Amino acid sequence: MSWVGGKKAPREEIVKRLPLNYGRYIEVFGGGGWVLFHKEPDKFEVYNDFNQNLINLYRCVKEKPEELIKWLEFSLDSRADFEYMTNRLKDDDLSDCQRAAYYYSLIRYSYASGVDSFGSQPHDMWKNFPLIRAAHARLRNTIIENKDFEKLIGQYDRPISFFYCDPPYYNTEDYYDGGGFGKDDHERLANTLCNMQGKFLLSYNDCPEIRELYQRPGILIECITRINNIAQRYEGGKQYSELLISNYDTSERMKSYFQFSLFDREIDVDKILSEKIIYRGG
Repeated sequence: MSWVGGKKAPREEIVKRLPLNYGRYIEVFGGGGWVLFHKEPDKFEVYNDFNQNLINLYRCVKEKPEELIKWLEFSLDSRADFEYMTNRLKDDDLSDCQRAAYYYSLIRYSYASGVDSFGSQPHDMWKNFPLIRAAHARLRNTIIENKDFEKLIGQYDRPISFFYCDPPYYNTEDYYDGGGFGKDDHERLANTLCNMQGKFLLSYNDCPEIRELYQRPGILIECITRINNIAQRYEGGKQYSELLISNYDTSERMKSYFQFSLFDREIDVDKILSEKIIYRGG
């Protein structure tokens, strides 16, 4: 399920690298909940994002889905309405559901879900109503937070906790609604994650600065490639290099994906996995 949109991390690659055993799932940079909505529900889940408009939208989906849908029934896919809603979001006199409806409309009607420019593409808002109701059901037992990542991790960090992080990518921070995530924040995130009690899995763009930042004992860095969704419009098959960084052995669940029978050919799973590893500290 992707009911919001935005940057799409390789969710299948993420899910099959989740720890086999953990007691808390915390999505630190929630965004569209790309992984949260794809994985199986856990008994203890937290969704967090620093974007207040996005968090207000999630809370309305969780607590007032039908009221939100009522507001969205009046949404029009037009440049004039897009500009009107953009300006109205600057005001303080909107109800929570009205604000959520305007923000969700901007996501759906904008270019690449970036909310800052009109997409000039047809979109039937009514087709999203079943997705909103499904998201409401999925979020029923999920805690929704609006905290700085360091405070959030400090609050929920336990040996049983697992944190999935998909922060603004290095040198692309200005492309994200809200911005304000600079070099110091990348370093602060690395220090916070590498000193936690629980486990983490982190998605990043592949660049020298991030590789150097996480070259630490006990940290595993793996490089994968995925399709660049936006670039597909101009360059078919465009690949994007991405890093998956963790403080635990991600191969446990991956090995469980290989199902063997009497008639399977012999597969060297350890060799397959080791070829993906860039660096293992320690």
